[in-house]
Amino acid sequence: MELVVKFLAWCLIINYGLLVLWFIAVVIAKPMIYKMHNRWFDISEEQFNSLNYIAFGIYKILVF
Repeated sequence: MELVVKFLAWCLIINYGLLVLWFIAVVIAKPMIYKMHNRWFDISEEQFNSLNYIAFGIYKILVF
């Protein structure tokens, strides 16, 4: 049981770390990230913001 608790605790720490990293990347490098994705997909900046917000929310719900 202790092994399972430690494993889940590390999973939680890693997932929180990814959420924080994702947030920092979007705050600091949003124009660069948008430009890169705009090359692959023809989306507007508003669509990019909406998709990023939705994906961030879904990931956060799954982590919790």
